[in-house]
Amino acid sequence: MNNTTSNTTEPLIEVRDLVKDYATGAETIRILKGINLKVKPGEMLAIMGPSGEGKSTFLFILGLLQPLTGGTYLAMGEDVSHLTRSEQATFRRKFAGFVFQSCNLFEHTTVYENLEFPLIYAGVERNKRDSMIISALERVNLGHRVHHPTNRLSGGEQQRVSIARALVNTPRILFADEPTGQLDGTNSSMVMDHFHAFVSEGEAAMVMVTHDPDVAAKCTRVLQLKDGNLYTV
Repeated sequence: MNNTTSNTTEPLIEVRDLVKDYATGAETIRILKGINLKVKPGEMLAIMGPSGEGKSTFLFILGLLQPLTGGTYLAMGEDVSHLTRSEQATFRRKFAGFVFQSCNLFEHTTVYENLEFPLIYAGVERNKRDSMIISALERVNLGHRVHHPTNRLSGGEQQRVSIARALVNTPRILFADEPTGQLDGTNSSMVMDHFHAFVSEGEAAMVMVTHDPDVAAKCTRVLQLKDGNLYTV
């Protein structure tokens, strides 16, 4: 059966009977089959499951990066199921942070510039950006790399920059697709501790996709996506 949390706190995310179809030639395949879910402030939710089950697709729907086929999606109490692209972009800018499997850092830039872009996009005043950027980098132990060229960073450092960039705007909802996939055990544990502190210290929540049981064990809740539905692990 599908899963929801208790009702003691208003959820930041709520999906009701969410479905997602893909057309492949003359055939339509339903990969998400009526999912119901609530995610509340202070939660770190890990979504696990076999490859090809639609975990990243589900995450991208929650992040308003892919459309749903049917059902209802409420975020921050607002029905976002049918927002325009412009309205989706506004919502993401105000409330969401993203960490992807690929770092997606801007080429020929510095670490600072990568973190400054979302602040500019969000309209943060110039005199406030420095402290926000340094604080985010210190969360991932990269305060010493603030003006370093991104193309001269190791793969693990680049991933930590992408994590810092996701945190720099202090989003209410953080979405992460295999956020520790390029990190060694020490840095993976450190980043998860920072994620936990970030969620715990404010009114934020986090939804991540992971195949790593050690990473999932650091989350407050773990669900498995299999056969189009979510199940308690």
